[in-house]
Amino acid sequence: MSEHNPTDTAPADYESALDTEQTETKSNITITEAAQGYLADLLSKQDTVGIGVRIFVEHPGTPRAECCMAYNQPGEEDIADLQFSYEDFSAFIDAASVPYLEDAVIDYNKDRFGGQLTFRAPNSKVPKVGSDASVEERINYVLQSEINPSLAAHGGDVQLLELIEEEGIGLTAVLKFGGGCQGCSAVDMTLRQGVEVQLKQQIPELTQVVDETDHTSTENAYYK
Repeated sequence: MSEHNPTDTAPADYESALDTEQTETKSNITITEAAQGYLADLLSKQDTVGIGVRIFVEHPGTPRAECCMAYNQPGEEDIADLQFSYEDFSAFIDAASVPYLEDAVIDYNKDRFGGQLTFRAPNSKVPKVGSDASVEERINYVLQSEINPSLAAHGGDVQLLELIEEEGIGLTAVLKFGGGCQGCSAVDMTLRQGVEVQLKQQIPELTQVVDETDHTSTENAYYK
């Protein structure tokens, strides 16, 4: 059973198995060879001919986004689903979840306790933006996909409040920190040496980044 990358050119017999409407939607989600083997074994124990897996994102595009996988009983699939056929089973991806599963990788790692299925989806909280995206969309993408996952280690997060363009100053991103970052004694270093640097590197239109968080509240601060 080989690793399948849906962005590769599919063989003719695979393409013919897909519904015409499904082929219009594409995804580069990857289910590794190890994960395919694990899922095939798991599904074989369900004693149901044609059972597959359904992949979707709950609360997509939000900080609460969660990638999910469930059994797909024969006939439960939707005509809009994106279907991938593997050697021993089929995977159905919820159409609305496709943009949030861009670059997602499902893998299986063995350990001394047996093993664990892992699901990495860097774009589940906000879908990858295109070249024509607005500055606001690009800022939100960097915050949600790159910066907030790091801040989450300290129970913190940051969000864009507004963009302000002033003559002689340029474009300013106004941010608000929350969770463990609100009232944290290290938040200024986090802003200047981390968040601001990353945003300016990826969004050259930005001239400055400011913090409008009320840091007098230190109840949940990581460093006090």
